Amino acid sequence: MSRHIHLVRPEETLQSAAAIMAERDVAFLPVVDASGLVGTLTDRDVILRAVAPGLNAETTLVSDIMTTDITYCFDDESASTVLANMLALHLRRIAVLDRQNRLTGVVSRSDFARHNL
Repeated sequence: MSRHIHLVRPEETLQSAAAIMAERDVAFLPVVDASGLVGTLTDRDVILRAVAPGLNAETTLVSDIMTTDITYCFDDESASTVLANMLALHLRRIAVLDRQNRLTGVVSRSDFARHNL
């Protein structure tokens, strides 16, 4: 799991979020507000929900295109359970929360591959 997470807020512009993705070389950004995790933004979201329909990156907000049906796991779940759920749901990345529902990291399928799981 990566604990060094880059976050974005729902009121930020798509241009700002895309710049973070490019600068940090990430394809997944958790979207947070004062209440916690409210969505996720992926490179795929940007392509399918903003670029393809021709939305303006300077005026489109993250909240306009983010995924709000959030799938997550808890940091105390077994690696095999998390990986099985990710495979069943065809997810490449998933947010990791603690039992107080605070974001603690992001885990990707490549994390499991690096650890031979």
